[in-house]
Amino acid sequence: MSFEYKYNFASPDRYLLLKEFAKKNKQYSTDAERLIWQYIRGNGLGVKFNRQYIISDYIVDFVCLERKLIVEIDGGYHSEYEQIQKDEHRTEHLNKLGFKVVRYTNEEVFEDIERVLLNIKEELLKIV
Repeated sequence: MSFEYKYNFASPDRYLLLKEFAKKNKQYSTDAERLIWQYIRGNGLGVKFNRQYIISDYIVDFVCLERKLIVEIDGGYHSEYEQIQKDEHRTEHLNKLGFKVVRYTNEEVFEDIERVLLNIKEELLKIV
């Protein structure tokens, strides 16, 4: 995938700042993100996923550009009211760009990774 293709999803005035944040997010990913990445990287689910990818003004945890599926792994602070509101707004914006967003908690990833992966596969099949 070319740089131009990636850049088309980013807000040009904020791209370099977001790129630095994405780089740091990759370096300091959560345990849950590292675990799920082990399964979905390298076409692990039959399609390519990118991690810490810039779309508009957001950095998404994982995205399959081919199917326009975003996978978010949420830590504990995502259950706070203000963050719930921000996440809903973010999801609405990404939906308007044509992306489907699915969310899983860290606990779901740790306690039942097989179910999470099966659910992601099912979402991918819905989008074909």
